[in-house]
Amino acid sequence: MKKPGSSSHISRRCFALLSLAALTEVPAWATDFRKISWDDLVPKDWDPMKSLKNLGSTGGLSDMDTRTQQQYARLREVWDDAPTVPELAGQSVRLAGYVVPLDEAKDGLREFLLVPYFGACIHTPPPPANQIIHVRTQAPVKGLRTMDAVWVSGKLGLDRSASNMGVSGYTMIASQVSPYGGKS
Repeated sequence: MKKPGSSSHISRRCFALLSLAALTEVPAWATDFRKISWDDLVPKDWDPMKSLKNLGSTGGLSDMDTRTQQQYARLREVWDDAPTVPELAGQSVRLAGYVVPLDEAKDGLREFLLVPYFGACIHTPPPPANQIIHVRTQAPVKGLRTMDAVWVSGKLGLDRSASNMGVSGYTMIASQVSPYGGKS
């Protein structure tokens, strides 16, 4: 047996480290995309509360009261018109979020909303438009269900679109959709 520090001992150790590095290597597709957070999708100077200051309290009013309905409509208007970050247009990004299916077929999911928190768009109200991404996949993705946590990588666009689940301020053509497994 060779003692530590001898050339064959170092060679075996280097081989073991290189083998481990190969197993934990980041896939090539992942390095082509810049990891962003949901905060990156919100303009730094946007204050949604500024537009809602004059709404007042709904304090003991029922949900069916016309004043409550007017306030809810105003909130939806502000959130549906939430501004996006123009500098992100056309960038290749990677973001973790939750799936809200839009177009599902036997061969898999082709279109979904990516949202920042569990339950978003399933319960009302949905998040602001700058916190919803309308994702289209290049090929159907099998095995995705409502509220699955995923990483999505693709080219980000600024097209606003409405669905029965909410208004999205961003679009993405996904190159990769993979289960969320923690850190990038």
